[in-house]
Amino acid sequence: MSTRGTGRTNGSLPQTKICQFKLVLLGDMAVGKSSLVLRFVKGQFDEFQETTIGAAFLAQSVCLDDTTVKFEIWDTAGQERYHSLAPMYYRGAQAAIVVFDITKPETFERAKAWVKELQRQASPNIVIALAGNKADLADKRLVEYEEAQTYAEDTGLLFMETSAKTAMNVNELFLAIAKKMPKTDTQNPTHAARHRGKSSNEIYTKYPYAMGSPILIPTLTLEGSQHLNLKLTLTILQP
Repeated sequence: MSTRGTGRTNGSLPQTKICQFKLVLLGDMAVGKSSLVLRFVKGQFDEFQETTIGAAFLAQSVCLDDTTVKFEIWDTAGQERYHSLAPMYYRGAQAAIVVFDITKPETFERAKAWVKELQRQASPNIVIALAGNKADLADKRLVEYEEAQTYAEDTGLLFMETSAKTAMNVNELFLAIAKKMPKTDTQNPTHAARHRGKSSNEIYTKYPYAMGSPILIPTLTLEGSQHLNLKLTLTILQP
């Protein structure tokens, strides 16, 4: 898969520098987060996309001139019962895409709440993009483009309307984020050190739990080729 213009996804000529960034998708359920990622990573769209349980991990790269920007993408579940797990995924993220459905105003309001949470609790320099998804249903829209654009400008967000179904602005959204990311560092050495000695398809990462107790999350990863639902096993350790 490739993008037009100044950016290319993997499969292009080798680049001289690799920058790796964690990116998280947030938003209400059924707004199309998983469909956007599936379109970006595999160039596919599934009309009957299964609901994400917990979170899913994927990876994809975008090439900018002499730099390859590799995104480690965490696609989070939108159901309210998973909200308390969200900080584990956006903590340490350098970028976030907050998604809403242009046909459902309540998802836009929910997106605003996610933006506030990110600005309050995520990394200070996180790049946040707002995606008004399902632009192919423009005849049913209930959130006006101008309203979302004004909100994005007022809060310092990137904004695009997208359609995972038609691929409208999907690659362009990730490319715009890639252009905003710092390019001064090569492949993240702390990431390599953290995963050294562990198999490529099973990574154990220790995160602080929302209430302060540490937990251990078994994470199955498969880079770029398949969309995996992440099965979470939470072990709350007592002090």
